[in-house]
Amino acid sequence: MIKFLDLQKINAQYKDELKRVVDEVIDSGWYLLGERCRSFENKLTEYTNAKHAIAVANGLDALRIILRAYIELGYMQEGDEIIVPANTYIASVLAITENRLIPVFVEPSLDSYNIDINNIENKISDRTRAIMIVHLYGRVCWSEKLTSIASKYNLKIIEDNAQAIGASFNGIKTGNLGDAAGFSFYPGKNLGALGDSGAVTTSDSKLADTIRAISNYGSNQKYINAYTGLNSRMDEIQAAFLTVKIKYIDKENDIRKAIAKHYIDNIKNDKIILPIYPNSPENHVWHLFVIRTINRDDLQKYLADHNIQTIIHYPIPPHKQNCYSNYNNINLPITEKIHNEVLSLPISPVMKESEVDRVIDIMNKW
Repeated sequence: MIKFLDLQKINAQYKDELKRVVDEVIDSGWYLLGERCRSFENKLTEYTNAKHAIAVANGLDALRIILRAYIELGYMQEGDEIIVPANTYIASVLAITENRLIPVFVEPSLDSYNIDINNIENKISDRTRAIMIVHLYGRVCWSEKLTSIASKYNLKIIEDNAQAIGASFNGIKTGNLGDAAGFSFYPGKNLGALGDSGAVTTSDSKLADTIRAISNYGSNQKYINAYTGLNSRMDEIQAAFLTVKIKYIDKENDIRKAIAKHYIDNIKNDKIILPIYPNSPENHVWHLFVIRTINRDDLQKYLADHNIQTIIHYPIPPHKQNCYSNYNNINLPITEKIHNEVLSLPISPVMKESEVDRVIDIMNKW
């Protein structure tokens, strides 16, 4: 079986280091908000070049706390609108609605699968306060037009950077392009913990202080609560694991890029729509390698019959979910087409060359 993502094998590469740091945490007797967490936050700021990093419990919390902080600072209020790509994973939308803000869905581009920046401006109203971009599948979503629109309407740009750590635009890494960014370190991400965890990066010091307080019961000083906060903290063990693994993120991303290029150069099947390899390799870190076909279910079964594991990212778009029944009837044909046709092929830093070639061979015979 060619696994979609072999987490055992990925983490086995660093087994000795991971075991050593977990022993150090256990022996330290300090398990939250300690040296390992501060160390990882420092590593993340060094890596992204943002001024601040705040470690939190997961990627959803990272996004929802950014929005909550903007509300506490008076920049937003309940009922304000946040522009968001329609084809994102539901966490992007949950972060908005959890704060009683209104998601305004914008269709993606079929070339990049990222939000179509050309369609943003006509969705802006006098209640719009931010554009949440999603670097979907690992591809940077950014342009001068995006920043021009944000500046023209005085909008914040929030990055959902759950899938694109290590990607960059004109030398600036994701996580330091917008006003604030949310990261997920779910185990299957390019930089994955061994459990749930996330982070926020920003160069806005006032925002960072507010986010840090909200994530710790609303408190920056023990037993003194400025906000009705949350308990959203990365534990010391996950921070220690991530401090080890961030050292290898560029190497692992380079392997992903090479696999993606090999797929694109060698899968030759007119029933398959391949992703477009960007002109600048820095723009994509290939968290997922997503193809499209109108016969998606048949292809997935065919690959499974040949012991190739695939996943659909994602079968149902947010506006069609039961929890968002009030949006079920809106017309988003490009988004729905994507969700009906996409299939993610195996891609990971531990795939063997023979496994990649096997996937290509079986794809070409379909």
